[in-house]
Amino acid sequence: MTDLHARFRALDRLSAPDLWNEIEERAMTMQPTTRRNAWVLIAVALLLLVAIAGVALVGSGLIDPPISVDASPTPSSTAPSAAASATSSASPVAVTQGTWAATGAMIEAHSGTATLLADGRVLVAGGTTAEGSLSGTAEVYDPATGEWTATGSLIEARAGHTATLLPDGRVLVAGGIMDRVGNSSAELYDPASETWTAAGGMAGFRQGHIAVLLPDGTVLVAGGDNVPGGDSPVPLASAELFDPASGTWTATGDMVEARIAPTATLLNDGRVLLVGGHGGLDSELVVSAQLYDPDTGVWTATGSLIEDRTGHTATLLPDGMVLVAGGIEFGVGPLASAELYDPASGSWAAAGSMIDALLRPATLLADGTVLAAGGSDPSGEGISASTELYDPTTGSWTATAGMAAARSGHTATLLPDGTVLVAGGNDENGALTSAELYQPGSGS
Repeated sequence: MTDLHARFRALDRLSAPDLWNEIEERAMTMQPTTRRNAWVLIAVALLLLVAIAGVALVGSGLIDPPISVDASPTPSSTAPSAAASATSSASPVAVTQGTWAATGAMIEAHSGTATLLADGRVLVAGGTTAEGSLSGTAEVYDPATGEWTATGSLIEARAGHTATLLPDGRVLVAGGIMDRVGNSSAELYDPASETWTAAGGMAGFRQGHIAVLLPDGTVLVAGGDNVPGGDSPVPLASAELFDPASGTWTATGDMVEARIAPTATLLNDGRVLLVGGHGGLDSELVVSAQLYDPDTGVWTATGSLIEDRTGHTATLLPDGMVLVAGGIEFGVGPLASAELYDPASGSWAAAGSMIDALLRPATLLADGTVLAAGGSDPSGEGISASTELYDPTTGSWTATAGMAAARSGHTATLLPDGTVLVAGGNDENGALTSAELYQPGSGS
C-alpha cells in the first residue's frame, strides 16, 4: 500500500493528459478494493492541479482545493432557511448566453493559486510548471490592460498551498509541497513593493488543508495531511490561526474529525463550514460536515451530506445557503449532483444535477448565479470547454457559451467589473498559458 501511495503521489506533477493515462494504466492492475481507494489519491492530484482551498480556495471560494476564498462577504447575523429559499416567489430570469473573449497570455504555464488583489488585479503564484517541477514564480494580471507582468518570486517554490487576501491588502501563502521535505513555512506578498517576506512557521507541515479569512482579520488554517513524502498520508485534525498584526501562529480547537482536501466556507454569521474530503488512502470519503465558531474556537458537527464526496466545490450564495457541487464518490466516480446546506437548520437538500459530471471550479457571479467552466472527467471523457450556470431561483443548471479552449486545472476569478478571468490549466497537449474572460449575458 505504501508503494501504491507513492506511485499516485507522483501523479501530482503530471500534466492532465498524462495524469489520466497513468491512472487508467495503473487502475487496470489494481484489486477492486485498492482501485476504490485510489479515487482518493486521484482527487488529491486534481486538487493540486487546480491549486484551490485554498481550498478556499476556500473561504468563499478557492478551492474550493481545497480552494481558499479571499473575498469573503460581510458577516451578517441572519440567513434565510432552506424552506424560505425553496418557496421563494422570485421569478426565473430569462438568461441570455454569456460570451468568452481571449485576453493576454500568462508568462509561465503554472497551476498556481489565483488571488484577487484589493486594487482589482489578480495574483497567480507558485504551483507546478509545464515540466512538472515546483514553481516559485508569481505574476499579476491587470484587467485594465489585459496583460500579465512578472512580480517578485516566492521565497520557496511550492504547490498545493493556499493563498488568502488579508484586510491590509497583502496575501498570505501557506503550506503545500516544497523542495524542503516537511517544510511548514508561510510567506506574505506585498503588492505595493512586489516582494515576499517570511510569515513564520505553522505548527507543522500540511497540504490539502483549508485557509479562511475570519471576520476579525485572522486566518484559520485547518486539516490536510502531514506526510510530504511517499508514505500513506496522515489526516490532520489540528487547526491554527495566523494573526497578520503580530505575524504569529497560535493553535485553536481541533476539528471533530480529521480530514484531507475538504472545502471551507465562511458563512454570513461568521462561522466556517467544513465539508467532505477524505481520511487518507485507506479511508472512505467523508460524508460529514462540521462548523468552526471563531468566538469559542470550537468545532461542532452539523448535518451530513447526502453523498460523500471530495474534489467538490462549495459556494456561498446570496441568501446564505451553501451550494456544494460535483467531486468524486467511491464506487461512482465523478459526480454531477449538487446539494444545498442551510445554516439555520444544519440540513442538506438536493440542488439539481449539473449537465456534465466534470471536476471544475465554480464562481459566484454578480447576479447570484454560479458559473462552472471547463474541467476534466477521470472516467476517460477527456477535457472540456463546456460551461454551465446554476440558478438558485429555479434550482437548475443550464448550458451557456463554451470557452475558446478546453482546459482543466485552471483558475477562475471574479473581477470587479463582473467578468470572470479563467487562466492556465491543461489541455490534451499539456500546460496552457492562455487566458480568457467570461462576460455574463442578460440575467446571468
